[in-house]
Amino acid sequence: MICTVTCNPAIDYLVFVPELEAGSINRAVRERIFYGGKGVNVSLVLQELGIPSVATGFLAGFTGSALEHSLQGGRIRTDFVHLANGFTRINVKIRSQGETDVNGRGPEITPADVDALFGKLEGLGEGDTLVLAGSIPDTLPSDLYERILERLQGRGVRFVVDATKDLLRKALPYRPFLVKPNNDELGELFGVRVETVEETAVYAKRLQELGAINVLVSMGGKGAVLLDETGRLHTAGAKRGKVVNTVGAGDSMVAGFLAGYEEKRDYAYALALGSAAGGATAFSEGLAKREDVERLLAQP
Repeated sequence: MICTVTCNPAIDYLVFVPELEAGSINRAVRERIFYGGKGVNVSLVLQELGIPSVATGFLAGFTGSALEHSLQGGRIRTDFVHLANGFTRINVKIRSQGETDVNGRGPEITPADVDALFGKLEGLGEGDTLVLAGSIPDTLPSDLYERILERLQGRGVRFVVDATKDLLRKALPYRPFLVKPNNDELGELFGVRVETVEETAVYAKRLQELGAINVLVSMGGKGAVLLDETGRLHTAGAKRGKVVNTVGAGDSMVAGFLAGYEEKRDYAYALALGSAAGGATAFSEGLAKREDVERLLAQP
Protein backbone atom coordinates (compact mmCIF):
# COMPACT_ATOMS: atom_id res chain seq x y z
CA MET A 1 0.00 0.00 0.00
CA ILE A 2 1.10 3.56 -0.73
CA CYS A 3 0.27 6.11 1.96
CA THR A 4 0.54 9.85 1.29
CA VAL A 5 0.83 12.43 4.06
CA THR A 6 -0.31 16.03 3.50
CA CYS A 7 0.17 18.26 6.54
CA ASN A 8 -1.54 21.32 5.09
CA PRO A 9 -3.98 20.35 2.30
CA ALA A 10 -5.95 23.04 0.51
CA ILE A 11 -8.80 23.96 -1.74
CA ASP A 12 -7.47 26.02 -4.64
CA TYR A 13 -10.00 28.56 -5.93
CA LEU A 14 -8.84 29.56 -9.40
CA VAL A 15 -10.42 32.70 -10.90
CA PHE A 16 -9.84 34.28 -14.29
CA VAL A 17 -10.17 38.08 -14.44
CA PRO A 18 -9.68 39.99 -17.73
CA GLU A 19 -7.95 42.91 -16.05
CA LEU A 20 -7.20 42.95 -12.33
CA GLU A 21 -7.68 46.37 -10.71
CA ALA A 22 -6.43 46.74 -7.14
CA GLY A 23 -8.86 48.51 -4.81
CA SER A 24 -11.80 47.81 -7.10
CA ILE A 25 -14.50 45.17 -7.53
CA ASN A 26 -13.29 42.63 -10.08
CA ARG A 27 -15.59 40.10 -11.70
CA ALA A 28 -14.37 36.67 -12.76
CA VAL A 29 -15.18 35.43 -16.26
CA ARG A 30 -14.33 31.86 -15.34
CA GLU A 31 -13.58 29.94 -12.15
CA ARG A 32 -12.52 26.47 -11.10
CA ILE A 33 -11.97 24.62 -7.84
CA PHE A 34 -9.22 22.07 -7.24
CA TYR A 35 -8.70 19.95 -4.14
CA GLY A 36 -5.08 19.33 -3.33
CA GLY A 37 -1.89 19.68 -1.38
CA LYS A 38 1.26 17.84 -2.41
CA GLY A 39 0.49 14.42 -0.93
CA VAL A 40 -3.15 14.67 -1.99
CA ASN A 41 -1.97 15.41 -5.54
CA VAL A 42 0.18 12.28 -5.48
CA SER A 43 -2.83 10.18 -4.42
CA LEU A 44 -5.03 11.74 -7.11
CA VAL A 45 -2.57 11.00 -9.92
CA LEU A 46 -1.84 7.50 -8.59
CA GLN A 47 -5.58 6.79 -8.73
CA GLU A 48 -5.71 8.12 -12.29
CA LEU A 49 -2.95 5.64 -13.17
CA GLY A 50 -4.72 2.73 -11.50
CA ILE A 51 -2.62 2.53 -8.33
CA PRO A 52 -4.52 2.63 -5.01
CA SER A 53 -3.30 4.66 -2.06
CA VAL A 54 -4.53 5.98 1.24
CA ALA A 55 -4.37 9.74 1.87
CA THR A 56 -3.79 11.01 5.39
CA GLY A 57 -2.81 14.23 7.12
CA PHE A 58 -4.92 16.91 8.80
CA LEU A 59 -8.35 18.27 7.82
CA ALA A 60 -10.65 20.75 9.55
CA GLY A 61 -14.05 22.38 9.15
CA PHE A 62 -16.38 22.55 6.17
CA THR A 63 -13.54 22.90 3.68
CA GLY A 64 -11.86 19.79 5.05
CA SER A 65 -15.13 17.87 4.72
CA ALA A 66 -15.48 19.04 1.11
CA LEU A 67 -11.92 17.97 0.28
CA GLU A 68 -12.37 14.54 1.84
CA HIS A 69 -15.74 14.04 0.11
CA SER A 70 -14.11 14.86 -3.23
CA LEU A 71 -11.33 12.32 -2.68
CA GLN A 72 -13.73 9.61 -1.60
CA GLY A 73 -15.88 10.36 -4.66
CA GLY A 74 -12.77 9.63 -6.72
CA ARG A 75 -12.44 6.24 -4.99
CA ILE A 76 -9.43 7.31 -2.95
CA ARG A 77 -9.27 5.86 0.54
CA THR A 78 -8.85 8.54 3.22
CA ASP A 79 -7.75 8.33 6.83
CA PHE A 80 -7.24 11.95 7.91
CA VAL A 81 -6.98 13.38 11.40
CA HIS A 82 -10.01 15.66 11.83
CA LEU A 83 -9.16 18.75 13.85
CA ALA A 84 -11.55 20.22 16.40
CA ASN A 85 -11.09 23.86 15.35
CA GLY A 86 -10.45 25.99 12.27
CA PHE A 87 -10.81 24.98 8.65
CA THR A 88 -8.66 23.57 5.88
CA ARG A 89 -7.13 26.47 4.00
CA ILE A 90 -8.38 28.04 0.80
CA ASN A 91 -5.83 29.32 -1.69
CA VAL A 92 -7.07 32.02 -4.07
CA LYS A 93 -5.33 31.91 -7.46
CA ILE A 94 -6.06 34.95 -9.64
CA ARG A 95 -5.17 34.70 -13.30
CA SER A 96 -5.19 38.01 -15.17
CA GLN A 97 -2.34 39.94 -16.81
CA GLY A 98 -0.14 37.92 -14.47
CA GLU A 99 -0.54 35.42 -11.66
CA THR A 100 -1.56 36.59 -8.18
CA ASP A 101 -1.91 34.03 -5.38
CA VAL A 102 -3.18 34.43 -1.84
CA ASN A 103 -2.58 31.23 0.13
CA GLY A 104 -4.41 30.53 3.36
CA ARG A 105 -2.54 29.76 6.56
CA GLY A 106 -4.36 26.62 7.68
CA PRO A 107 -5.74 25.47 11.04
CA GLU A 108 -3.99 25.11 14.38
CA ILE A 109 -2.69 21.58 15.03
CA THR A 110 -2.16 20.40 18.60
CA PRO A 111 0.33 17.84 19.97
CA ALA A 112 -2.62 15.46 20.45
CA ASP A 113 -3.42 15.80 16.74
CA VAL A 114 0.19 14.91 15.88
CA ASP A 115 -0.04 11.83 18.10
CA ALA A 116 -3.24 10.86 16.26
CA LEU A 117 -1.35 11.04 12.95
CA PHE A 118 1.41 8.83 14.35
CA GLY A 119 -1.27 6.32 15.31
CA LYS A 120 -2.62 6.22 11.77
CA LEU A 121 0.85 5.39 10.43
CA GLU A 122 1.52 2.61 12.91
CA GLY A 123 0.09 -0.06 10.61
CA LEU A 124 2.67 0.54 7.87
CA GLY A 125 5.18 -2.25 7.39
CA GLU A 126 7.14 -4.40 4.98
CA GLY A 127 6.51 -3.50 1.34
CA ASP A 128 4.47 -0.35 2.06
CA THR A 129 5.45 3.08 0.73
CA LEU A 130 5.10 6.32 2.69
CA VAL A 131 5.12 9.61 0.78
CA LEU A 132 6.02 12.72 2.78
CA ALA A 133 5.42 15.67 0.51
CA GLY A 134 5.64 19.41 0.94
CA SER A 135 6.49 21.86 3.66
CA ILE A 136 5.40 21.71 7.28
CA PRO A 137 3.14 24.57 8.44
CA ASP A 138 4.36 26.64 11.36
CA THR A 139 1.62 25.16 13.56
CA LEU A 140 3.52 21.85 13.52
CA PRO A 141 6.90 20.89 15.00
CA SER A 142 9.64 21.43 12.42
CA ASP A 143 11.05 17.94 13.05
CA LEU A 144 7.77 16.16 12.22
CA TYR A 145 9.18 14.26 9.22
CA GLU A 146 12.17 13.10 11.24
CA ARG A 147 9.92 11.86 14.02
CA ILE A 148 7.78 9.93 11.54
CA LEU A 149 10.81 8.40 9.84
CA GLU A 150 12.39 7.46 13.15
CA ARG A 151 9.20 5.72 14.36
CA LEU A 152 8.91 3.67 11.18
CA GLN A 153 12.60 2.94 10.63
CA GLY A 154 13.44 -0.76 10.42
CA ARG A 155 9.94 -1.89 9.41
CA GLY A 156 10.65 -2.31 5.71
CA VAL A 157 8.69 0.78 4.68
CA ARG A 158 9.88 2.60 1.55
CA PHE A 159 10.15 6.32 2.32
CA VAL A 160 9.58 8.92 -0.39
CA VAL A 161 10.46 12.49 0.56
CA ASP A 162 9.53 15.41 -1.68
CA ALA A 163 10.65 18.38 0.39
CA THR A 164 13.26 21.11 0.37
CA LYS A 165 16.12 22.51 2.43
CA ASP A 166 16.48 21.16 5.97
CA LEU A 167 13.34 19.00 5.70
CA LEU A 168 15.04 17.00 2.96
CA ARG A 169 18.53 17.14 4.42
CA LYS A 170 17.40 15.81 7.81
CA ALA A 171 15.48 12.96 6.16
CA LEU A 172 18.55 11.59 4.38
CA PRO A 173 20.00 9.58 7.32
CA TYR A 174 16.80 7.48 7.29
CA ARG A 175 17.71 6.12 3.84
CA PRO A 176 14.67 7.31 1.84
CA PHE A 177 13.88 5.14 -1.16
CA LEU A 178 13.30 8.24 -3.28
CA VAL A 179 13.91 11.96 -2.99
CA LYS A 180 12.76 14.40 -5.67
CA PRO A 181 14.23 17.89 -5.65
CA ASN A 182 14.20 20.06 -8.74
CA ASN A 183 17.56 21.31 -10.00
CA ASP A 184 17.22 24.66 -8.19
CA GLU A 185 16.41 22.92 -4.91
CA LEU A 186 19.29 20.51 -5.43
CA GLY A 187 21.69 23.40 -5.93
CA GLU A 188 20.30 25.22 -2.91
CA LEU A 189 21.17 22.26 -0.69
CA PHE A 190 24.85 22.60 -1.61
CA GLY A 191 25.09 26.36 -2.22
CA VAL A 192 25.70 26.04 -5.97
CA ARG A 193 23.88 26.48 -9.27
CA VAL A 194 22.87 23.22 -10.95
CA GLU A 195 21.98 23.68 -14.61
CA THR A 196 23.31 20.76 -16.65
CA VAL A 197 22.74 17.02 -16.58
CA GLU A 198 26.40 16.54 -15.64
CA GLU A 199 26.11 18.92 -12.68
CA THR A 200 22.87 17.27 -11.63
CA ALA A 201 24.56 13.87 -11.62
CA VAL A 202 27.37 15.14 -9.39
CA TYR A 203 25.05 16.52 -6.72
CA ALA A 204 22.58 13.66 -6.97
CA LYS A 205 25.52 11.42 -6.10
CA ARG A 206 26.18 13.64 -3.08
CA LEU A 207 22.60 13.05 -1.91
CA GLN A 208 23.14 9.32 -2.27
CA GLU A 209 26.29 9.57 -0.17
CA LEU A 210 24.20 11.30 2.50
CA GLY A 211 21.64 8.49 2.51
CA ALA A 212 19.19 8.73 -0.41
CA ILE A 213 18.73 5.49 -2.35
CA ASN A 214 17.28 6.93 -5.58
CA VAL A 215 17.47 10.59 -6.58
CA LEU A 216 14.98 11.97 -9.10
CA VAL A 217 15.63 15.55 -10.23
CA SER A 218 13.18 17.52 -12.35
CA MET A 219 14.80 20.14 -14.57
CA GLY A 220 11.85 21.94 -16.16
CA GLY A 221 12.39 22.40 -19.88
CA LYS A 222 15.55 20.32 -19.72
CA GLY A 223 13.72 17.15 -18.70
CA ALA A 224 14.54 14.97 -15.71
CA VAL A 225 17.41 12.91 -14.33
CA LEU A 226 17.33 9.79 -12.17
CA LEU A 227 20.37 8.41 -10.37
CA ASP A 228 19.24 4.96 -9.28
CA GLU A 229 20.44 2.78 -6.43
CA THR A 230 22.90 0.93 -8.67
CA GLY A 231 24.60 4.18 -9.66
CA ARG A 232 23.11 4.17 -13.15
CA LEU A 233 22.13 7.56 -14.56
CA HIS A 234 18.85 7.76 -16.50
CA THR A 235 17.70 10.84 -18.40
CA ALA A 236 14.37 11.87 -19.88
CA GLY A 237 13.89 14.78 -22.24
CA ALA A 238 11.17 17.35 -21.61
CA LYS A 239 7.80 16.47 -23.10
CA ARG A 240 6.48 18.64 -25.92
CA GLY A 241 3.41 20.74 -25.21
CA LYS A 242 2.17 24.13 -24.11
CA VAL A 243 2.75 24.81 -20.42
CA VAL A 244 -0.52 25.91 -18.82
CA ASN A 245 0.10 25.35 -15.12
CA THR A 246 3.10 24.01 -13.25
CA VAL A 247 1.30 23.55 -9.90
CA GLY A 248 1.29 19.84 -9.08
CA ALA A 249 3.67 18.86 -11.89
CA GLY A 250 6.34 17.69 -9.45
CA ASP A 251 3.77 15.76 -7.40
CA SER A 252 2.54 14.15 -10.61
CA MET A 253 6.10 13.13 -11.48
CA VAL A 254 6.42 11.43 -8.09
CA ALA A 255 3.09 9.63 -8.64
CA GLY A 256 4.06 8.54 -12.15
CA PHE A 257 7.43 7.28 -10.95
CA LEU A 258 5.83 5.25 -8.15
CA ALA A 259 3.16 3.88 -10.50
CA GLY A 260 5.83 2.83 -12.98
CA TYR A 261 7.93 1.23 -10.27
CA GLU A 262 4.93 -0.62 -8.85
CA GLU A 263 4.06 -1.90 -12.32
CA LYS A 264 7.44 -3.08 -13.60
CA ARG A 265 10.11 -2.59 -10.92
CA ASP A 266 12.11 -0.94 -13.69
CA TYR A 267 13.75 2.42 -13.06
CA ALA A 268 13.94 3.52 -16.69
CA TYR A 269 10.21 2.89 -17.12
CA ALA A 270 9.44 4.60 -13.80
CA LEU A 271 11.31 7.71 -14.94
CA ALA A 272 9.53 7.69 -18.31
CA LEU A 273 6.09 7.40 -16.71
CA GLY A 274 6.98 10.03 -14.12
CA SER A 275 8.09 12.45 -16.82
CA ALA A 276 4.90 11.84 -18.80
CA ALA A 277 2.72 12.40 -15.72
CA GLY A 278 4.56 15.60 -14.83
CA GLY A 279 4.19 16.89 -18.38
CA ALA A 280 0.50 15.99 -18.54
CA THR A 281 -0.15 18.13 -15.47
CA ALA A 282 1.98 21.01 -16.74
CA PHE A 283 -0.03 21.05 -19.98
CA SER A 284 -3.41 21.07 -18.16
CA GLU A 285 -5.30 23.40 -15.84
CA GLY A 286 -5.66 20.55 -13.35
CA LEU A 287 -3.81 17.33 -12.60
CA ALA A 288 -2.81 14.76 -15.20
CA LYS A 289 -5.41 12.51 -16.80
CA ARG A 290 -4.50 8.97 -17.78
CA GLU A 291 -5.11 9.46 -21.52
CA ASP A 292 -2.78 12.47 -21.57
CA VAL A 293 -0.09 10.59 -19.64
CA GLU A 294 -0.28 7.70 -22.09
CA ARG A 295 -0.09 10.07 -25.06
CA LEU A 296 3.02 11.77 -23.69
CA LEU A 297 4.57 8.43 -22.73
CA ALA A 298 4.35 7.46 -26.38
CA GLN A 299 6.11 10.65 -27.53
CA PRO A 300 9.42 9.81 -29.21
